[in-house]
Amino acid sequence: MRRALVGGVRFKPSEALRFLVGLAAAVIVLGLIALRVTSCAPAPKPAPIPGPPPIPTPPPLPAPPLPTSACATGPTAAAAANAASLRTLSWSPFGRAELGWETYVPLIAHEIHTTCPPGSPGFAAAFAEWEEAQGLPADGVLDAAAFQRLKGEIQTRRPFVQVVARRICPDAPAMARLEAGLPSEGYSGKRILLRPATFAAWRRMVAAAKAEDPRIAADPRNLTIFSGYRDPNADAARCNAEGNCQGVVRAACSAHRTGLAVDMYVGQAPGYGPDSSADPNRLYMSYTPGYRWLVANADRFGFVPYPFEPWHWEWTGEQP
Repeated sequence: MRRALVGGVRFKPSEALRFLVGLAAAVIVLGLIALRVTSCAPAPKPAPIPGPPPIPTPPPLPAPPLPTSACATGPTAAAAANAASLRTLSWSPFGRAELGWETYVPLIAHEIHTTCPPGSPGFAAAFAEWEEAQGLPADGVLDAAAFQRLKGEIQTRRPFVQVVARRICPDAPAMARLEAGLPSEGYSGKRILLRPATFAAWRRMVAAAKAEDPRIAADPRNLTIFSGYRDPNADAARCNAEGNCQGVVRAACSAHRTGLAVDMYVGQAPGYGPDSSADPNRLYMSYTPGYRWLVANADRFGFVPYPFEPWHWEWTGEQP
C-alpha cells in the first residue's frame, strides 16, 4: 500500500486524512480561544481630549463710589446751587461759550478728592475744603472764578504751558529723536511719531488700563493714538487754511510739536468723530471708562490732561 507524505512523514491514506482533520480542528479551537481572550481583555483607554484653557479671573473694577450716606453730609445750600448750575451755568472757561460744567466733573472730583455726585452735600463739602486750601471763600459752590483757579492748577502741570507762559514756542525735536509706533498703536493703523520715552510711558499706561478695567480692554480702539508729533509747518498751514490758528481747538504753537503730546481714543458720541470738540461729544467722552480711568490714573505714568479736550494728554517726563 502506498503511503502519503505529510510534513516529511509517510502515512497510510486513512491515517493522513485523520491527521489533517485533527489538525484543522485544533486550529479552529485555538482561534476560538484567542478570540475569547481578546474579547474579554479590557479595551484600551482613549487618549484624553484636552479641555478649554482656564478662564483667567478678571481684574477688579475701580472702587465703587462712596455710600450715599457719606455723600449726604455737607452744606446743603451749596449742594443745591451746584445741582442747579451743573447743566445751566453760562460761562466761557476756555474762551468759548458753554452751558454747564458737567463735562468737567471727573477732573474736578479728582482734584478735590471726592467720588460724591456733583449735586451732593458731600461734593460741596470737598469743594469747600479745596477752596479753603486755595485761599478762596470756602462756600462749596462751583462758579467760574473757582473753576478758573482749579483749571490753572491743572494747566500749569503741563511743561508745555510753563514754557509758552514765558512767550517761548519750543522748537520741534529732530526727526532722528522720534520713534514710530506700531500700526496697532495708532488709531485705525495711523502712523504715530513720539519721543521714545513718551511712547514707553504711554505703553505702560495702556497696559495698566486694560489690566485694571476690562471695559477698556474690550474695545481695541481704546487709548490708541490718533495724533502724536505734528510737524509745525504742516500744522501752521492747516490752521491758516482753516482760519483758526489761535482758536481754542487749534493753536499756532501746538503741544504736538514737542513729541510729548498724545491724542487718544476715549470714545465718541453717535454722529461725532473721536476728536470732535462739540460740547455733546466732549460730555459723552467724560462718561466713558477710558477717560475716567485716565483722570484717576494717568498721573501715575506722568501724563497730565488738557481739560478742554478729553482725548489730549501730555507726558511730563521731559522738557519740551
